[in-house]
Amino acid sequence: MKSIPISIVSDYVEDNIGKFHSARLASLQKLKLEQILRRKNPYLFKAKNVRTSESLVRAILDAHLSSNEETKFGEFFEKLAIFVSETAFDGKKSSTEGIDLEFQRKGKRYIVSVKSGPNWGNSSQIKKMVQNFKTAKRVLRAHNPDSEIIAVNGCCYGKDSNTDKGDYYKYCGQAFWEFISGNSNLYLDLIVPIGHKAKEKNKEFIDEYYRIVNLFTAEFSNKFCKDGNIDWEALVKFNSSVK
Repeated sequence: MKSIPISIVSDYVEDNIGKFHSARLASLQKLKLEQILRRKNPYLFKAKNVRTSESLVRAILDAHLSSNEETKFGEFFEKLAIFVSETAFDGKKSSTEGIDLEFQRKGKRYIVSVKSGPNWGNSSQIKKMVQNFKTAKRVLRAHNPDSEIIAVNGCCYGKDSNTDKGDYYKYCGQAFWEFISGNSNLYLDLIVPIGHKAKEKNKEFIDEYYRIVNLFTAEFSNKFCKDGNIDWEALVKFNSSVK
């Protein structure tokens, strides 16, 4: 196993974290009000007694952005995990469907599906992952019948006390980063470089966020308000009518 200087990991994070910030800003700038109104449940906001255009706009915008940011940061984390594994164990991005990472250690081949956190999928999605593991093992054993292949679901944060899932192992948080790096403190060492220029980048994002809130609030009030009140019937028709 190679020793991984934290400086190398820090340099990688600082060089690439900007792409996450740029992607979330670009996603915000491309949003259209009608696009997110069609995706959200108007009955929910009525049940929560949302009364103003701005509060409704911010609620749907925040829900959209939270989901979008989780996805984009997950993509960043996956690439970081591959980089760490490459440095420690000559790991590589897998070409097999559903497998993110492969590496060899102490005579064993590990195939890894990387997820952001431990509660990432429903039963159908987990079954799909298990099937992907089985397919990958079959392909790899066709080239090397005697190889020991171990499937791992790696989660970049969180905990799971039951690591042995039968068909695969699940390592989360500290256990995952130590598994791909050999460094038990890496999960903590990542905090500083991930915050690289965070204040500067988030100011740019927040400035754009409030600009979008103002634009969307004016547009929503114009299209879905009547006599100063939200016209729920008009909103529900826009969201759900077949015509």
